[in-house]
Amino acid sequence: MLGCLCTFGCYPDNPTKEPPSTYTTDLFELPEGFDPLLFPEDNGFTDVRWALGRRLFYENRLSLDGNVSCATCHLPERAFSAPEAVTPGAFGVVGERNASTLTNVAYQPHFMSEGGVPTLEMQVLVPLQEPSEFAHNIVTVCEELQVEYAEAANAAYGRELDPFVLTRALATFQRSLISGNALWDQWQRNAATIGADVARGADLFGAGGLGCDRCHTPPMFTSHGFANNGLESVSVDPGRWRVTGDPSDSGAFKIPTLRNIGFTAPYMHDGRFNTLTEVLEHYATGGAGHAHQDSLLAAFALTEQDRTDLIAFLSALNDSAFAVDERWTP
Repeated sequence: MLGCLCTFGCYPDNPTKEPPSTYTTDLFELPEGFDPLLFPEDNGFTDVRWALGRRLFYENRLSLDGNVSCATCHLPERAFSAPEAVTPGAFGVVGERNASTLTNVAYQPHFMSEGGVPTLEMQVLVPLQEPSEFAHNIVTVCEELQVEYAEAANAAYGRELDPFVLTRALATFQRSLISGNALWDQWQRNAATIGADVARGADLFGAGGLGCDRCHTPPMFTSHGFANNGLESVSVDPGRWRVTGDPSDSGAFKIPTLRNIGFTAPYMHDGRFNTLTEVLEHYATGGAGHAHQDSLLAAFALTEQDRTDLIAFLSALNDSAFAVDERWTP
């Protein structure tokens, strides 16, 4: 495997600044057309830190009942998403939101469905403390795992396992979950051919068709913005409003990537749709008429052939090798 040239820099203070140093690893590689990865100054990438993060990702003792790990809701074979609409957390407690894919999470500028967390390191704290997820305390977790993880923590960060080490190791592993070798990518590199249905679906998806790429912009197939996509006329979940305090953000959630969409059902922030056909049918209605639904939403007509072609295109965004990559599992 080719090594990946990754960049260290201040993240996200000045992403356009020339990074001061580089690091080469064989653990993952950046696909053609992907921007260099930026790492925080206090959490530069090393293979040892990655290995510690992978180990912690599968650690059930992060949860209070000892039965839930990061991998419980983010399964590698599901492109690091979950098959349930909402996955039960510690003690079987069920929350309100679907577990989002971690595909290319390194490129996200904000985290959680409403975008209230600015870094991957900080994001680790949310499920640890959330009653419907791990329901635990990070200080207690580190104390309980201290002896078993002492050697690995010192090798990776030169200190014992503590909240600093735990959050940064998990963030390091997640930043390596890079996916960019779907059929569509291979075709873009002139390394594969696509069928006529995929080509027609791409035309429908793009600016000359339905304009789906305004929100699901290549190469990540997300704009990293937020939108109320008209699921309800009155929002049950406040979404981004909870972060901004702005009523116009009611029911708005982070726009997800469409990469690996064939592996990440069910769909939407609450997992209400089980199939891509249901998703297309929703958007074809133009939304439920929420006062703050995105202005880009408008009803449209699809023939059966159109639906088939759009799903063929979306399926071409599935990176099958990513979903079965043995590097992700200890």
